[in-house]
Amino acid sequence: MKMIILDRDGVINHDSPDFIKSPAEWVPIAGSLEAIARLNQAGYRVVVASNQSGIARELFDMNILNAIHQKLHAHAQLAGAQIDAIFFCPHAAIDNCDCRKPKAGMFEEIGKRFKVGLRGVPAVGDSLRDLQAGFKCGCAPYLVLTGKGQKTLETGGLPPGTEVFADLAAMVNHLLKSPPPSN
Repeated sequence: MKMIILDRDGVINHDSPDFIKSPAEWVPIAGSLEAIARLNQAGYRVVVASNQSGIARELFDMNILNAIHQKLHAHAQLAGAQIDAIFFCPHAAIDNCDCRKPKAGMFEEIGKRFKVGLRGVPAVGDSLRDLQAGFKCGCAPYLVLTGKGQKTLETGGLPPGTEVFADLAAMVNHLLKSPPPSN
């Protein structure tokens, strides 16, 4: 089974320093959902792994997070894309849980649930913690420059072998080794 693990905010949709706290604030990055559709067409299972500490901070609750994810699924379907699963960590950093990136617990759970080894599985993120969590499980790290990606690149300290792309669409074009679809 081919799989790819994507961060949500800053990779699929625009990020906000104030968190994405409602479905209205969830806005896809141009080309991201079409890139996911291309992954689906190439036989990839697409899984999202996202820290959502806004829940612990009481900025939104599970009903709002579910509504945001329903919007993500609906817009993905309109683009011909399917997200196979969304994993998230609802904890704050001070909770010191195992599932919050940069720890690898969320990625380990993905491997268990799908019964796959994660060695070489592409893990796409816009922050260092996204890349670190995947790298600890053997994933291939990919940094996109959308969201916090440019700042992450400038700060440095990326895991060895990290490849850098302008956005998810460019990363998928590289991964699939094919030119982008013409409009």
